Amino acid sequence: MRKFFTSFLLIAVFPVFLSMVNQKQTRVVFFGDSITQQGVGANGYITRLKEMVAGKGQAASYELIGAGIGGNKVYDLYLRMEKDVVSQNPDVVLIFIGINDVWHKATSGTGTDPNKFEQFYTAIINRLREKNCKIILCTPPAIGEKTDYTNQQDGDLNYYAQMIRDLATKNNLPLCDLRKTFLAYNLANNPENKDRGILTTDRVHLNEKGNQLVADQMWPFIEKASTGK
Repeated sequence: MRKFFTSFLLIAVFPVFLSMVNQKQTRVVFFGDSITQQGVGANGYITRLKEMVAGKGQAASYELIGAGIGGNKVYDLYLRMEKDVVSQNPDVVLIFIGINDVWHKATSGTGTDPNKFEQFYTAIINRLREKNCKIILCTPPAIGEKTDYTNQQDGDLNYYAQMIRDLATKNNLPLCDLRKTFLAYNLANNPENKDRGILTTDRVHLNEKGNQLVADQMWPFIEKASTGK
């Protein structure tokens, strides 16, 4: 009787065990600049995403990896892509770049010309596609939070955000439009027309609300990329 019970238990449990062993963890890499570098901090958007995943009981199903370096522009991402992203064999990559390509034009006289921005961005997409990664594009959210279009670099930032939208359309890729989301949030929550303090600490880098908003916006894209639903 004991032998029968043991055999029955093995037959019942083995398929569940096999399912757990065969369940593939989705590796997600967030590829970007200082916003992403800070994203792995205590209140960062990647940390918030990890907490959200854990809260859904799916912590074992996802590995979320930050690959952000402060000051990076799109060509920096291209140059370190092999080491910091491709070598990790990710299933999903979120490309979150563009702030410094615009911002540094004012802060240090550098930046990235539009044609170069598009060329390097396209090269990144093509390389990741060669590795069969699922790619999600993200528009840069803000360089100043004023809602009356008087932030110094609104025009340029909108132009670069539109380039990313066009690349998403051209390459049939999902787009997490953070620029659009941040503009809408500020219109609804910034009646004093402040240039910072609503979603950012310094017009660019995210405060707690900004990090949570980014995490909330990214999660549906990550979930869809990993499950196909």
